[in-house]
Amino acid sequence: MNYLVISAHDYRSRRKAGLHFITAELAKRGTTRFFSCQYSLLSDMKSDPRKSIGELANKRQMHDGVECYLWKTLIHPFNMRKPALQGLEAFLFRRYLRNVSPVLLEWIDEADVVVFESGIAPIFFELVRQRNPRARTVYVASDDLETINVASYVKQTFDRIAPQMDALCLKSRFMVDGMPLSDNRYIVPQGFDFSIAEHADPSPYGAGQHAVSVGSMLFDPGFFVIASKLFPDITFHIIGSGTGRHEGYGSNVKVYDEMPHKQTLPYIKHATIGLAPYRAAGLPAYLSDTSLKLMQYDFFGLPAVCPQGIVGDYRSRFGYVPDDADSIKQAIDAACSAPRVTFRTPLTWSAVVDRLLEPGHFPDTRLPHTFTSRANSLAA
Repeated sequence: MNYLVISAHDYRSRRKAGLHFITAELAKRGTTRFFSCQYSLLSDMKSDPRKSIGELANKRQMHDGVECYLWKTLIHPFNMRKPALQGLEAFLFRRYLRNVSPVLLEWIDEADVVVFESGIAPIFFELVRQRNPRARTVYVASDDLETINVASYVKQTFDRIAPQMDALCLKSRFMVDGMPLSDNRYIVPQGFDFSIAEHADPSPYGAGQHAVSVGSMLFDPGFFVIASKLFPDITFHIIGSGTGRHEGYGSNVKVYDEMPHKQTLPYIKHATIGLAPYRAAGLPAYLSDTSLKLMQYDFFGLPAVCPQGIVGDYRSRFGYVPDDADSIKQAIDAACSAPRVTFRTPLTWSAVVDRLLEPGHFPDTRLPHTFTSRANSLAA
């Protein structure tokens, strides 16, 4: 089997998302290509995580058994945010499609399965259908399109073509309301790499209590401004936030640059508590099911502190209200006193990929009736 993954991530980047693990599993099953798009000179002016591999742009490269290509253009289409500019926005997207990379065309022609990640990737669906109608098409909803603020052109395209895909795979039941009504929707949750336990020693810490935060998504530095002063005896470790050191941090806050995924694991396993300091604005409820950092904390039995909106029904999490010092104090106190217990066992990435490729074969992928009914009532 030949697999093609289309995404605005890159398989070679240090920052690992769920799609990286899905791709690694696909590579065990057949020839796998990873096409990274929406990268240009504009990206180099922003904090695009692919900048670190920018010299590899427009070159084919094998990386850990996956053939990779980062397509870089002079400019790329993007959300112009203003209704008056939607005509120009649509023109840029259509031009992008008219001048698509020959590498993508070649890989589409040879694919048996094409995986589209949420974001810009669905704009290539009709190209796939035109050039290779036999290919199976799978949409991986890593994020809700409204949450990541995609361009109107992308959202309108997705709403039109979504029912034509073979499978729309949602990582959380909370994503249902953001999807077009169709019979091809399935719940395929975030997977987990259980081998991380082999890379989580020794402890990087000295004596005392340590709280760790990993990643940059919706990162809220204000949490540490408050928490570091409330808990001077706790050392707060911030890894890969992408924001540098905030002037309001206490002296007990240590800031680290982005690390390869495996290097973060000892910091997680040996911490006292884990932190998921997401900003409140635009915080999607589905993060309760999809946050990899929260899943890693739970795997190591680490009590976690996070905004109340994403505590969900996870007993190992302690919620707070962002910017509220009293609730932050209560959440950290509760987490520091909680037992180290793992409450849930997630799917392996192999089991996730089984469900992505043939979701209809698994009863656990079916939408819960309550969520289906809710979506239908909202549509009505």
